[in-house]
Amino acid sequence: MLSRHGVTLGVSCAGLSVSFVDFCYYLGMCFAAPEKHLCFFYLASKEWKTFFFFAVLLPAITSALAYYWSRKGWNNHPLARTLAVHALPQSGWRAVASSINTEFRRIDKFATGAPGARVIVTDTWVIKVTTYCLHVAQQQDIHLTVTDSRQHELTPDSNVPVQFLTIRVASVNPYVKAFDIRLNSTEYGELREKLRAPISNAANVVIHQSLSDLFLETFTSLVEINQTYHVPSTQELEPCIGCMQTIANIKLIKNCQEPNEGECQQCYCRPMWCLTCMGKWFASRQDQQHPETWLSSQVPCPTCRAKFCILDVCLIR
Repeated sequence: MLSRHGVTLGVSCAGLSVSFVDFCYYLGMCFAAPEKHLCFFYLASKEWKTFFFFAVLLPAITSALAYYWSRKGWNNHPLARTLAVHALPQSGWRAVASSINTEFRRIDKFATGAPGARVIVTDTWVIKVTTYCLHVAQQQDIHLTVTDSRQHELTPDSNVPVQFLTIRVASVNPYVKAFDIRLNSTEYGELREKLRAPISNAANVVIHQSLSDLFLETFTSLVEINQTYHVPSTQELEPCIGCMQTIANIKLIKNCQEPNEGECQQCYCRPMWCLTCMGKWFASRQDQQHPETWLSSQVPCPTCRAKFCILDVCLIR
């Protein structure tokens, strides 16, 4: 990711260097149009003098800028200076770049936005990449605030209204400039899951979450009042096989009806899923056109395929 952003800055300088072609054009016109007296600068017209001035000035500035950036092992480069403020005393900006690139390659990162204003959230970093700027902040140092909301009736991807949120990212590090990220409100829940810090809503913005996010909140609240399951002392819980981030914390036990009644079945799987992943599985198996049936429906266990309902999902205590 950082290499691509560095290439963008490099290409911009290369674009200025192309102005060297203008200088060659001027030299060519000296022989192609001798009547313009371009070989004798003081005899040339004002327009050609201006052209010659910029044809020489722009490459000179670009060369000087590139030389300045390259000094001290590219430590003067804007990208390096942005990363250097996050480096530990015994390390440098390259260590920060390595950390960001490593986390960027992971599949569990959060990414959104158009190519010209991309937002990436990893386990450690919050990053905003624009065409010519890079904003980086460490998750442990930031405060996030919803500052604005815009409603759009139509979008290129959908015929339904969408809400875009603007979130201010401010760091306690005085050398890190605050920046704004913008995202669809349906991605708000996924962003919160990836962030360590809470997001404050100072403007009291009403956030329109996706149907799946709203269901997940309801699913969690209902499961929390269900009967709980006590794990035997000899059984060790493992990470959830859905996200591999959280320890498995639910067990499917038929509580809705008697053992031989109804469509639900007894699941004999050991605890292998967390509440969030089970909620997402439950929602993914529903008829998206009839959300009113979701809470009362049954779905198969993702492992053994035994049918269960929300009343059968038990938190582990």
